[in-house]
Amino acid sequence: MKGLLRLIACLVVAGLALELFFVVRIAAMAVIDPQSTAFQRSEAWRVALSQGRDGGWRQDWVPYTQINDTLKRAVIASEDAGFVDHNGVEWEAIERARQRNARAEQLAAKRMARAAARGKPAQPAPLRGGSTITQQLAKNLLLSGERTMLRKGQELVLATLLEVLLDKRRILEIYLNNVEWGEGVFGAEAAAQYYFRKPAARLSSYEAARLAVMLPSPKFFERRPNSSYINGRASTIVARMPAVDLP
Repeated sequence: MKGLLRLIACLVVAGLALELFFVVRIAAMAVIDPQSTAFQRSEAWRVALSQGRDGGWRQDWVPYTQINDTLKRAVIASEDAGFVDHNGVEWEAIERARQRNARAEQLAAKRMARAAARGKPAQPAPLRGGSTITQQLAKNLLLSGERTMLRKGQELVLATLLEVLLDKRRILEIYLNNVEWGEGVFGAEAAAQYYFRKPAARLSSYEAARLAVMLPSPKFFERRPNSSYINGRASTIVARMPAVDLP
């Protein structure tokens, strides 16, 4: 029994130490630009293992003021319309995403059963998240990409810490400088140069909207830059942008 209690105590102390580490890391980001994220490092490692080469990392940090407001508005309109008002987590959005995913999995199960009966392969259900920009930043900055309840819980804790220790403007600045926009393409400046051959400060509204539409699946849309979905969704985002408030 004593051994078990010691083990539990060690786990508790280790958990508290990890949370303290996260607090210090996030607090430092108020004045220090993060040089890389956990997601970026895992991507670099994946490319090195699968392709045996440097992934050709593209990233150039630019200050908040050097990112065109059109891109800020487009990303908020597309990814998190309530960004300036919420406290890091939107519980209603998470519940809506859970319900959508449950329905999608049910439909996918039926399609896969029919396909299996015909001896044909079928794709699993595409799942959608209800994550805010703050949650996405928390996950990309500090966590692994695994999908578990424990990791999701840690993501919610870190999102709350980000909102407490950093202001909205800084959160958006770090997000836009580190989010993935294609294979080895990270941040607004690299994306603007890669897709439009211009700095992020000079993106037009439509160009910004096209980049924002790519964010849920950047590698997928990188291979389909002129898809009808991107064109149609970008037009919708442009129409929403004037109503977006910026931090």
